[in-house]
Amino acid sequence: MPKKLVTLESLIETHDLPFVIIDKSLKVVAVNRAWEKQFSISREQQIGKPCCAECGNCRHQRLCDKLEPYAGVFPRSDVAPSSMLRVRGYPLLDSDGQIYIGESISAVTPTELDSNSSMVGSSLAFLALKNKLTQAAQTQTPVLLTGETGTGKEIASEFIHRNSKNADKKFVIMDCTILGENLFESELFGHEKGSFTGASSQKKGLFELADNGTLFLDEVGELPLSQQPKLLRALESGQFRRVGGTAQLSSKVRLVCATHRNLSDMVAEGSFREDLFYRLSVFQIEIPPLRERKQDIPDLCAFLLAQYGQINECNYSISKQAMTKLIQHEWPGNIRELRNCLHLAINLCSDNKIEEQDINIVKRGPINNKPSLIAQDDLQSFQTSSIDEFETRFIKDLQKKHNGNRKLIADEMNISERTLYRKLKRFNLN
Repeated sequence: MPKKLVTLESLIETHDLPFVIIDKSLKVVAVNRAWEKQFSISREQQIGKPCCAECGNCRHQRLCDKLEPYAGVFPRSDVAPSSMLRVRGYPLLDSDGQIYIGESISAVTPTELDSNSSMVGSSLAFLALKNKLTQAAQTQTPVLLTGETGTGKEIASEFIHRNSKNADKKFVIMDCTILGENLFESELFGHEKGSFTGASSQKKGLFELADNGTLFLDEVGELPLSQQPKLLRALESGQFRRVGGTAQLSSKVRLVCATHRNLSDMVAEGSFREDLFYRLSVFQIEIPPLRERKQDIPDLCAFLLAQYGQINECNYSISKQAMTKLIQHEWPGNIRELRNCLHLAINLCSDNKIEEQDINIVKRGPINNKPSLIAQDDLQSFQTSSIDEFETRFIKDLQKKHNGNRKLIADEMNISERTLYRKLKRFNLN
């Protein structure tokens, strides 16, 4: 063994975590004892093998090209099938100035796997997004997340919170789609006992609960126009009153908002206040659709299957043909559609392996303004997605199984109760 590799091997044996060294040809040249113990694979079996199973968008290749360190959660199906691992990579120089890649590895904890805040990907579009979110996290300015439905705006907002100086404080979510004019003020600012029919006790509002933390307003474009001045006033002054109360309260919150609508157009139409728009959009970040980051689909699939595997106590895998089918789809419903597709697939597959026939892609009509040849009577059935039909039946079965207990239903579906509420409302299952 070359003397320079002996030196590098001596270095990595000082690491408690699994550590691997990769050369410029993207081959493994050394691993430490912690690595062998973690993956139950001898170094003789691993040395000389390709760095990983990634193709076309390899993080190791990018590091060799740009010498930029990286960190994140990535799949490593070559050593840990259906598993996600937290990795940190950086360039190493030997005594002759030869460049190697050093990568430390640790397991992703069950808590991290269960968290909807986990961000997964390695495409250039994803890395650019993550860089912007990290920059936003270092400031206290309001952030507006825009993008299509299902792209993961709530995940992005939680990433901002977890990487901010408020990370140890509360992350409070307010869904503007389920709040009418009557509920908005009570939910946001709270109410006093007896302030209206049904107010049997005092209630703190979300603005108060998020004090010194982060308040996430999801789908802020749905906020009633009549209530927008109240939000603007609270944001500018930090002060508010509970409904039915006289005491002036104060709260200091970091605000992150999200919408799939074009707020600039809404301002022009008069359905969104211009002053509130400028207050919310100080730092605007667009979340790219999944079709613009298809390189991340294998990573996302590995992560989602690991989640489902942990819930169902089994290991799921996916065939090359099935993965090809997923990558070829345009995903108009983005990551949410991918998640639903995989959720259905694991219920259809045999021996916990997803094959091509288990992938049910939603067929949608052409996106254009040409006249439709579909009869009016058939329009409703045409617009109903097959995934929606499967999901409706699935939720109905869970309602029977858990006697309508929403918490148990949401836990088994691996979604929040808030998301379940949306689905129940959408499918008329309340």
